[in-house]
Amino acid sequence: MQSLLNKKIVLGISGGIAAYKSAELARLLMQEGASVQVVMTEAAQQFVTPVTMQALTGNPVFTSQWDSSVANNMAHIELSRAADAILIAPASADLMAKLSLGLADDLLTTLCLARDCPLLLAPAMNKQMWEHAATQRSVTRLTQDKVALLGPASGAQACGEVGMGRMLEPAEITDQLIAFFQKKPLAGKKVLITAGPTFEAIDPVRGITNRSSGKMGFAIARAAVEAGAQVYLVAGPCDLETPLDATGMITRTNVMSAKEMHAATMSATDCDIFFAVAAVADWGIAKPAKEKIKRQGKRAPNLEFIANPDILLDVAKTVKTTAGKSYPYCVGFAAESTDLEKHANEKRKRKGIPMVVGNIGPDTFGSDLNQLLIIDESGSKKIAKAEKLQLARQLIQLVAKKI
Repeated sequence: MQSLLNKKIVLGISGGIAAYKSAELARLLMQEGASVQVVMTEAAQQFVTPVTMQALTGNPVFTSQWDSSVANNMAHIELSRAADAILIAPASADLMAKLSLGLADDLLTTLCLARDCPLLLAPAMNKQMWEHAATQRSVTRLTQDKVALLGPASGAQACGEVGMGRMLEPAEITDQLIAFFQKKPLAGKKVLITAGPTFEAIDPVRGITNRSSGKMGFAIARAAVEAGAQVYLVAGPCDLETPLDATGMITRTNVMSAKEMHAATMSATDCDIFFAVAAVADWGIAKPAKEKIKRQGKRAPNLEFIANPDILLDVAKTVKTTAGKSYPYCVGFAAESTDLEKHANEKRKRKGIPMVVGNIGPDTFGSDLNQLLIIDESGSKKIAKAEKLQLARQLIQLVAKKI
């Protein structure tokens, strides 16, 4: 799935050591289907050459506003009119200051001023430069002018210092650009999501878990952020990075057991939508051993099970109705070995929720692909097999219409 297919991106590069990352960024944008046109400042050429960027993008690199290769000699007009977005990475303190004041003394700043498309900046500078009052005034003015800022992040810097001002990694910038282009039907909404498996301890070493990878839940979390929502993600033990973490639109809480997931979820039910995607253990061990249980010949230990709290049912009991709207809108998930539609619909009725999503097929766990069966009061509908992120985006749009 190429999330930037047919998008035309002007990639601006200003002067800074982070310019070396721009080569990787151009490559990732093209992998997502975008065509990339690079514009470089004079200072940027001290860090990476136009030849490098031309070789990567397959397009000539523009460096001068007086470039006579453009038929009307107006590169700043031609480049901006053809673009779906202008992305500047890195964006130096100097460049941000110029753009915040409407100054245009080279090709890159001139085409930004002449644009009729969105402008996104990935700041990159020393921490003192980022924290300086003048830079923060630039940030305020740019934000007021509806320029999107991607980052910066905190981390080790080329100068040897550590702090805020480091440019986001190319993959993070790419993900945020993809998110920028998604529809925003959940802007201003709060979304609560559980994802992954749970782990029920038998002793300090062993436990009971399941095959859930967390990929579907994390895909829904990403799609919800892309749709403009503030997301609270409660994640069981899984080895996945928090999606779109640098946006500040997602809060992640890691848990192990079903009881821990229940507690974290119930503390966040003041939301608009709840996706119960996690594969939660129905039973836990009544009295986990405090020390490792030693093997005693062929005799197996006797384990006493107790029922875990029903997270989806308990959240459903908190639903409130205001002005004819009920919230949170609860979406359950079902993974069945037989009779998926029958069991999923029974689950929907038993929990008293408006929608259940069934995972179709035995190979769902751990795979990047999935196929969904949507079941609500109007009946059932299949969503064709696709990458989980693609399915998550479709599901988010569907639920957004419901609320």
